[in-house]
Amino acid sequence: MPHRILSLQQAAKHIRIPERELFHLVQRGEIPCVRRGDEVFFEHCQLDDWAQRHIMDLPSRTLEVRHREGIADRVKNAQDDVLVERLFRPEWIEPHLASRTKPAVLHDMVDLAVATGLLYDDVAFLREIEAREGVSSTAVEGGAAFLHARYHDPYLCEESFVVLGRTDRQIFFGAPDGGETDLFFLVCCNDDVLHLHTLARLCLLATGSPLFDELRAVDTADEMYDALVRAEQTLLRGL
Repeated sequence: MPHRILSLQQAAKHIRIPERELFHLVQRGEIPCVRRGDEVFFEHCQLDDWAQRHIMDLPSRTLEVRHREGIADRVKNAQDDVLVERLFRPEWIEPHLASRTKPAVLHDMVDLAVATGLLYDDVAFLREIEAREGVSSTAVEGGAAFLHARYHDPYLCEESFVVLGRTDRQIFFGAPDGGETDLFFLVCCNDDVLHLHTLARLCLLATGSPLFDELRAVDTADEMYDALVRAEQTLLRGL
């Protein structure tokens, strides 16, 4: 787990917000930081924890702008920034999760992550996911949740991946609208920048897109994977 200390300028660049906005967050006590005299510093892992939660609460327009900036740093053409084909596989999708409670979902999704063959420490990963859910739910409106570790650890997996599970019945998972959840994405990235970028991408796909309905309408993992590919292509064409 990285324990780097970042300056105000470095932190603002990392989480993609203006320095002035970050300074105002510090003044209001809304972001974890360390003061040394007149200077402000940020512990990398604490900053990432805050950024993960902040991404999921951003208005869609703000999220789109910051996500577009992230794409510009990665590629020249937005349509080349393909994450689904890089991070998902049909065999990493389970369309019939038997889980009926939140703890069961967390265990079953980590088991699905283990099946990728890329996860080094499933016990530590489950512990970090439970810690994240203990702070606030990763469920969003529309019946999906974006599970991830609270603190990013680049040594949890050999390569970055996302697994997807769909429960046979919706369960209460703590969504802000009080609705139930049946689509569960579990994100595990060994690169912290990619991790935040992937969360932003998934949140954008959840906004104003028929993706969730399409994922529920099909029967097989291959069909769910194809729906993800189409949704991402449509999103990238619009950026």
